[in-house]
Amino acid sequence: MSFTIIKHPLITDKLTRMRREDTSSKDFRENLNEIGQLMVYEIFRDVPLKEVDIKTPVTKTKGYTIDIPVVLIPIIRAGLGMTEGIQKLVPTARIAHIGLYRDEKTLEPVEYYAKKTENIESSYVIVVDPMLATGGSASKAIDIAKGWGAKHIKFVCLVSVDKGVKKLQNDHPDVDIYTASLDPVLNNKGFIEPGLGDAGDRIFGTK
Repeated sequence: MSFTIIKHPLITDKLTRMRREDTSSKDFRENLNEIGQLMVYEIFRDVPLKEVDIKTPVTKTKGYTIDIPVVLIPIIRAGLGMTEGIQKLVPTARIAHIGLYRDEKTLEPVEYYAKKTENIESSYVIVVDPMLATGGSASKAIDIAKGWGAKHIKFVCLVSVDKGVKKLQNDHPDVDIYTASLDPVLNNKGFIEPGLGDAGDRIFGTK
């Protein structure tokens, strides 16, 4: 298990644009998609390859292709905002969906929708959500994915905080975590500071 903060000037610049209160939903979504694409390079660094025979316009040679199916699992609804950017670079990826909401009394995540893909047991599975705050939703989503038989799982977020990272590490020590930022504070309302605000509302222009 590893925890990786992916640092790059382009990611830092786009994340700063997203943090701004006056950033439009359109610009927020576009920057989120672009950061997702930039993060792909690090997330897939250890994906297995297989050797294949190919013919170029000049001669025959050996090449390498990804040797494992890829499944993306956005946590609905904010996770949908990161999925498109990742899928642009991995167009063969299948997409499963997990919908969770927080119970107002217990504050625990509750599943309201879950749809898996075929062959998830043998796939390279990436669970995505822009925010890793308390860690409850991320941990629950990974529980569901493991219940489907997923074994090779990574969690990818844009902004995280120490409390959420520790919960995910404690609950799922076999899952690698990737983030673009580790922010300092989780406030008493469950929002990361400085954070992004409510990512779902900002992606879809809702209140």
